[in-house]
Amino acid sequence: MRSCGKLKGRVRCSFLKRDISKVEMLQSCIILAGGKSIRFGRDKISERFGDSSLLERVVSCVESLVVEIIIVVAEGRHLPQPPACQKVRIVSDIYPGNGSLGGIYTGLAASGSFHNLVVAADMPFLNQSLLRYILEVSSGFDFIIPRIGTYFEPLHAVYSRDCIEPAESIIRQGRKVVIDLFNYVKVRYVEAEEIDRFDPKHLSFFNINTREDLERAKEIVCGAARLSRKAQP
Repeated sequence: MRSCGKLKGRVRCSFLKRDISKVEMLQSCIILAGGKSIRFGRDKISERFGDSSLLERVVSCVESLVVEIIIVVAEGRHLPQPPACQKVRIVSDIYPGNGSLGGIYTGLAASGSFHNLVVAADMPFLNQSLLRYILEVSSGFDFIIPRIGTYFEPLHAVYSRDCIEPAESIIRQGRKVVIDLFNYVKVRYVEAEEIDRFDPKHLSFFNINTREDLERAKEIVCGAARLSRKAQP
């Protein structure tokens, strides 16, 4: 297990001094699960979605794509039912109260991989083919992010470890805006035409904030199942 700890507000990890060529081919996934679920009313990532919880569904989708899965939770939070996956490691926010950027920073600091897929724990329709594609096009870039018109999807993106210092700098400036990273690192946009090849309805970016969102997600699944049955000979 890696040795990590805080030193003057920074993370000190033994792998930071490694030759980056040894880890640049590894890819990990960081799942952000630190939200307070205020709009939902209770811990949404434990909600059942079919035969699994939302978090288990996300873990199952990314498991075959990466060498490790890092779940970032709020300080003091405990997952009632951690996913039964040997690749999973749970870490707590280093900079509590700094939203998604703080979670991304924490995950990157804990990761042993150079490129890291980042997704939220409440995204039930992640598309493996699209996730694999954005990992495949990550070489030579630090921030690989879907862009649809003027909208960006920073919680369905790939970040390199070269984002660690810029992310910490942004946090220390009192900001929490993930796309501020655009000013510091090499960005690769995944455009709508690319996304459409794998996910024309853009359901990958659907996330659940309210109970109404959960019901809508279940309706989408039921609708897809009905269409599938009709298509059978």
